[in-house]
Amino acid sequence: MQDAAAAPGSLYIVGTPIGNLRDITLRALDILKTVDLVAAEDTRVTQTLLNAHGLQKKLVALHEHNEREVTERLIADLAAGRSVAYVSDAGTPGVSDPGAHLARRARAAGLPVFAIPGPSAVATALSVAGIGDGRWLFYGFLPNKAAARRKALETLKALPYALVFYEAPHRVRECVADLAAVLGPEREIAIARELTKLFEQVHLCRLEEAEAWLAADANHCRGEFVLIVQGAAAQAADAGALRATLEILLAELPLKQAVALAVKLTGEKKNTVYELALELQKHGHPDAHPA
Repeated sequence: MQDAAAAPGSLYIVGTPIGNLRDITLRALDILKTVDLVAAEDTRVTQTLLNAHGLQKKLVALHEHNEREVTERLIADLAAGRSVAYVSDAGTPGVSDPGAHLARRARAAGLPVFAIPGPSAVATALSVAGIGDGRWLFYGFLPNKAAARRKALETLKALPYALVFYEAPHRVRECVADLAAVLGPEREIAIARELTKLFEQVHLCRLEEAEAWLAADANHCRGEFVLIVQGAAAQAADAGALRATLEILLAELPLKQAVALAVKLTGEKKNTVYELALELQKHGHPDAHPA
């Protein structure tokens, strides 16, 4: 079992609460109490956390705008034998937050780096959403601009995994609108906001209903969001495979029989298969038998 106290010259990447300040591990408190200094994404946020647990530490700001400069100073501190903890505003550093560069530089310098695991908004949202089969892809924040966002979503559209995104409150409505437009309106989405906080909310609906739900109440667009969208594998059977199956069957059988057999082979809904069969027949599939 690792010692509770921080070791000299060691870097600790510490997970902190995503909302409720009591969601912090005993080991994290041990490390924060015994390190020589704490580097933080926002020293004001971290000071609130430390105050809540009766800790007084020297704080150094390390965020996306000064990450490389401050990292070099911290590497020098570590090399001189000082112990350092790094925390982001919430959750696990290095996951859509600063921290990865510091950890990489410390390792490159031959310095020990330890993970102090803690809360994660991704894992928290997945645990209560009930979407997917355990296979998921964390994307983080989608691009801010609509055209770039839709282009990114096109690359994810066919993946058979639950898709997990972070989103800011001022962009969440336009984001879910693009999710519905690109991924399809029928997919299920879990909209998780303010996780572990007083106004925590997790809402499940179809993508075509998501924007209206957000617009129905101003409070629905407040807080930080985790969006989980059903993967492509949970949608209708692959359209290309269904089309190929129908083309073969229509070449040998009347439409009604071809549809019935295609339903059995693919497990697809009868209406979907029938509509596609009519489309193939309408557009003059050369081998299609009449109904």
